[in-house]
Amino acid sequence: MTTTEPIRRPDTTASTPAASPAPPRSLFRDRGFRLLITATAVSRLGSSVGSLAVPLTAVLALHATAGQVGLLAMLSTVSFVLVGLPAGAWIDRMRKRPVMIAADLARAVLFGSVPVAWLLGVLTVQQLYLVVLLTGTATVFFDVAALSHLPSLVERDRLTDANAHLVTVDAVTQVGGRGVGGFLTALLSAPASVAVDAVSYLWSAACLLRIRRPEPQPRRAADRGGLAGEIGQGLRFVFGHPLLRPIALAGACTNLSIQLCQTMLPVLFVRELDLSGSAIGLFFAAGGVGVFLGSLSARWLARRLGAGRVLWLMGLAVAPLGVLIGLVDRGPALWLAGAAWLVTTFKVGIDNVIKVSFRQSATPDALLGRMNATMRVVLTGSLAVGAGLAGVLGEYASPRTALWAGAAGLATVWLPILCSPLRTTRHLPGPRSAEPEAATPRKHATASRV
Repeated sequence: MTTTEPIRRPDTTASTPAASPAPPRSLFRDRGFRLLITATAVSRLGSSVGSLAVPLTAVLALHATAGQVGLLAMLSTVSFVLVGLPAGAWIDRMRKRPVMIAADLARAVLFGSVPVAWLLGVLTVQQLYLVVLLTGTATVFFDVAALSHLPSLVERDRLTDANAHLVTVDAVTQVGGRGVGGFLTALLSAPASVAVDAVSYLWSAACLLRIRRPEPQPRRAADRGGLAGEIGQGLRFVFGHPLLRPIALAGACTNLSIQLCQTMLPVLFVRELDLSGSAIGLFFAAGGVGVFLGSLSARWLARRLGAGRVLWLMGLAVAPLGVLIGLVDRGPALWLAGAAWLVTTFKVGIDNVIKVSFRQSATPDALLGRMNATMRVVLTGSLAVGAGLAGVLGEYASPRTALWAGAAGLATVWLPILCSPLRTTRHLPGPRSAEPEAATPRKHATASRV
């Protein structure tokens, strides 16, 4: 970051050294950011428990087939495809924090219904389908609002730091949440473990209610064809941007491949390898360790290699190891696959920090909701496709076939970045015009300040 020194008269009596700039104020000294990151931590911890407990509830308590588990995973993410784009346009018209609180409360009620139904002896796989579909819809609104709310809490030149903290929290909760989820499932039961997820959303809502920073009412954009026109504006902005377009494509490939693996791993562990929920939890916890280490390394690597270059360089070095995940088995093969999962998710941790920072830095405030919604539709829609494909392959071929397909995909997800201007981009760009239809196209700025 460049600073400008004021012009001073020369001092002939003594030379006074220039004062060094004050270090940036810690984000954790900001109460609003502390509450946001606490809310994120507790809800992600519960979600990590639930992401393991819900499919295990289907497999262990309801004896679901591989196809039903795949459908369950697909329904948990399909809402982003169904309502993601209009959700982004609506969120650009309203304050973000009340949307996040309402979504947390809705998810608490829905997930809380699972252990209640199980205790009453009326839990069915159809109820699980409905719960994950509706909670997925609430998650659409929460995630889009949260990503759009962050730039109003921190300055844009602090977004990489803020996102690094959030991704680190996400990784830590993955390590703790999935490990705890595995042990809770083994100690109590899978349906009882879902209650942890419900409580975490209540805690998250309580933290968000305590944020006192006023959030201005968004200005209504000029009418460009109503809701459909606003959605189209967001789509054109993302897919017309030379940096956001490859980020969307690479993220979609990554999510599809990872979902193929994540959907079939619980089925494979329980039915083919005859391993416990604790073993599954520890395997997924290794992925959380990888994301954690990647998020810690992202800023240093971005400074050394360039924010864009590190995306494809790390992909070239790390992603091919993802193929080893397909070798998962009992004994040494289990440890080898776990190490490959850790290294692969290390790259995911780097990507999560840098890609989200690129997205937020390149987008004007008026388009943040629609940009994030468009990205979520692409990225989470890929999760839905991956889950559905995993179910089909698991049902009609084998769970291991689906796992191999995902592992092979992880070896090539860095190619869209290599074939884009990101391969040489060193710094985060500034936001483009909020009216992209009327803006003059320009190349990405590689000299923008981080």
